[in-house]
Amino acid sequence: MSREIEELLGKVALEDRKALGQLYDRCSSKLFGVCLRVLKDRAAAEDAVQESFVKVWRNADRYAVNGLSPMTWLITIARNTAIDALRAQRRAGTSAGLDEVLAMPAPGPSPEAAAVAASEASRIAGCMNELEDDRRAAVRGAYLEGLSYNELAAAAGVPLNTMRTWLRRSLMKLKDCLQR
Repeated sequence: MSREIEELLGKVALEDRKALGQLYDRCSSKLFGVCLRVLKDRAAAEDAVQESFVKVWRNADRYAVNGLSPMTWLITIARNTAIDALRAQRRAGTSAGLDEVLAMPAPGPSPEAAAVAASEASRIAGCMNELEDDRRAAVRGAYLEGLSYNELAAAAGVPLNTMRTWLRRSLMKLKDCLQR
């Protein structure tokens, strides 16, 4: 296999794309393992393997048969690429440790904010129940369902100006109720 990889590297040095594909097929899983051990992240390791093969493509003419395994040369390229990626992650701050992750605030409202919101929702529901059924349906339709005044008037079977009056008076009642 070592001889085969050397031959493929020679063809890659001559810019043979098919040879690069064959080299990738034979060596990528081994190089992926090397990158994964360094980076400990599957996606980052896949990126490092791709970058490694770009480097092989550009530098295949620098590989010299000197008795060393061609796999050693490829592994060295992959390992150095993974180390460079790890350093770049640390500089960019994308490699968060456990302490940093635990210090991040939880998404959504805090328990206190959720309790206040639930209390307010309960008050609003109580005030809505004080409205007459048709007025309550009109307020829900306009402000929760996004229906237009025309749609609400047609659904309730009342003139448009009557619907506007219902909504205005209902909002005033809700305001008074919430201020108590």
